[in-house]
Amino acid sequence: MAPVSALAKYKLVFLGDQSVGKTSIITRFISTTLMKILTLDDLIDQTCQKCANQSVILSYSLCSNALPVVPVSHSTNLEGLALIAMELALENVTNTLATIERLLSDESLDKYVIGCLTDCLELYSDAVWRIVDSVDVFLSGNYEVSRIWMSSVMEAASTCQQGFDEKGEVSPLTEENYNLFQLCGIALCIIHLSTPVTANAIPF
Repeated sequence: MAPVSALAKYKLVFLGDQSVGKTSIITRFISTTLMKILTLDDLIDQTCQKCANQSVILSYSLCSNALPVVPVSHSTNLEGLALIAMELALENVTNTLATIERLLSDESLDKYVIGCLTDCLELYSDAVWRIVDSVDVFLSGNYEVSRIWMSSVMEAASTCQQGFDEKGEVSPLTEENYNLFQLCGIALCIIHLSTPVTANAIPF
């Protein structure tokens, strides 16, 4: 019998003996992985589309771009997406706090702007704990309280922005406030969709 080449061994072990209809381990692994990716992509697309369709204030683009960063530790379902939205909101808040503290050290800023930034610092500081509490109660199954906390953070982003707008000042936190508002809205929508018994319309 002729010696079996390395390539032949590779095909036999990893690709399987096609003549007897064997499916290789690698083929099955790739197929399963691709199916999971496609399923996750579909879930994100459908969820973001549904949220954007039911609420004129939510951005499909921001939702579909933000949610794909799903850690392996999270389930690829609505509950997992809700957690990701809340964690992204928390990341936004912590980064914005650093930005606010840096801006407050700028002595060239107008006193009114400094006052607005100080208010925003307080709002964002409170938002950290509200998001953390929201995640905790969500994981315990108390979706209603989680919605209340996330709604308050959403309102904090609006309040921060309005402080600058009241006197026509250009807010240095416009992008941060917008992103936080959107991420909270997305989280609220997904929590709403995850609730076992829920109305069709998103409550905002």
